[in-house]
Amino acid sequence: MRGKSWLGAALAVAVLSATLGCASTPTSQSTGEYIDDSAITTKVKAELLGDSGLSSFDIGVETQNRVVQLSGFVDSQAVKARAGQIAAGVAGVRSVRNDLVVK
Repeated sequence: MRGKSWLGAALAVAVLSATLGCASTPTSQSTGEYIDDSAITTKVKAELLGDSGLSSFDIGVETQNRVVQLSGFVDSQAVKARAGQIAAGVAGVRSVRNDLVVK
C-alpha cells in the first residue's frame, strides 16, 4: 500500500509540473510563446540582412510576446524607418519598438 501512495504522489507531482511548466505567467513565456518569438526574431534578422540598405548595420533584434525591439546605431532617419517597416512586415509581429539611434 505504501508503494502505491508514493507512486500516486510522484505521478501527481509530474502532472502538476508539466501543467505549470507550459503555462505562461505575466513575467515569463510558455515554451510555445518562446519558440514563436525566436522564430520571429530569426525572420526579422534575415529580412534585415537581406535588404541591401540595411545589411551593413549591426541591428539588434529581440522579440517578446510578438513585440519586436530593434536596437543599435544607423546613419539616417530613413534607414531607421526602413528597418521598422521591414520588422513590422514579418508575419506574426504584433508591433515594433524601434529603438535604433541615428548617429
